[in-house]
Amino acid sequence: MKNAFTALLLTCFTLAGWAQQKDFAILGKVVDSASRQPLLGASAFCQNTTHGTTTNQEGLFFLRLPNGGYDLVVSYMGYNKQVLRISSNQSLADTLLIELVKEEKAMAEVAVVASNEVADGLSKYGSFFTEQFIGTTPNAAQCVLQNPEALRFFYTKKRNRLKVTAKEDLLITNYALGYTIRYQLDSFSYDYNTNVSQYTGAPLFQEIDSTETMQETWTKNRAKTYLGSRLHFMRSLYDSTVIEDGFIVEKLEDDPQSVKGSIIHKLYDGEQYIADSSDVTVNWAGRYRISYRTVLPDKRFLQEFKLPAGMKMQVTLLSLTNGFVIEENGYFYEQYDVINTGYWAWKKLAELLPYNYEYE
Repeated sequence: MKNAFTALLLTCFTLAGWAQQKDFAILGKVVDSASRQPLLGASAFCQNTTHGTTTNQEGLFFLRLPNGGYDLVVSYMGYNKQVLRISSNQSLADTLLIELVKEEKAMAEVAVVASNEVADGLSKYGSFFTEQFIGTTPNAAQCVLQNPEALRFFYTKKRNRLKVTAKEDLLITNYALGYTIRYQLDSFSYDYNTNVSQYTGAPLFQEIDSTETMQETWTKNRAKTYLGSRLHFMRSLYDSTVIEDGFIVEKLEDDPQSVKGSIIHKLYDGEQYIADSSDVTVNWAGRYRISYRTVLPDKRFLQEFKLPAGMKMQVTLLSLTNGFVIEENGYFYEQYDVINTGYWAWKKLAELLPYNYEYE
């Protein structure tokens, strides 16, 4: 066991030396928190990427990743999963030790008994869930949920709220962008009083193998999806190329009913923008409007939100209580503190691109 561990560690250092400037390696070990025994076959992947693997007999896993930041998801059947933030700033000498805790079945059983599961939930709420989770964009029309039978639907009349969970990872094939997405859905909820949906989970992407002609089509579709997206904006903000890349940033008035704003011309000055050697801290607070002028908004978006047909820009509103930190690949945190409405919110799972996507 010791020899295998040493060999794997040496492999990490060797590979990291080959790709010193662009990649970094992560070595981890997954064990049972009580027995300290290694867990064979545990899943380890960086969510919203194409990078994932499983542990060997010693509980070890190895990933080589493009520089930047990621949420590393480690899970094993019957155990509570762990999510760790990792980045290229971490030392290769530090082996991640992940101790998974067994689920308390008694608590899970009580939760199921006390729930309000809808027996015919898929037929009653399936289409609605798909629209809220995958989206209503043209790309969404080319997405197929391969295992809808995994979904469970719960409705609480008192709160007028729908909740959806999954018995297994959801498999979504996106024929518009050329990905199969394995999505670990934690939960999905929709509040009928406010018409607000929220969901948490971890997607892992896999490239679909197809003809060269189809690959060319997917390359074009991905580029179209990327331009003006949140990922595009975060990378532009990291690179200090926001204006050059076609974005306009406005600071809106504090009054939540007001739409008046002033353009921020000096985005990279003072305490609002602090560039470190590997990340950028953006100390924004309040309401902001992000407009993208290079690509017109989709006609379906304008129709759904009853906006003028001649609208020339994609517009998103951001609401922040604190700042956020951006890594080289466009990953940022804390993501739940950045609330967006408008165009970015309309583009749901069907428009999602992995963090290791490179615009061509």
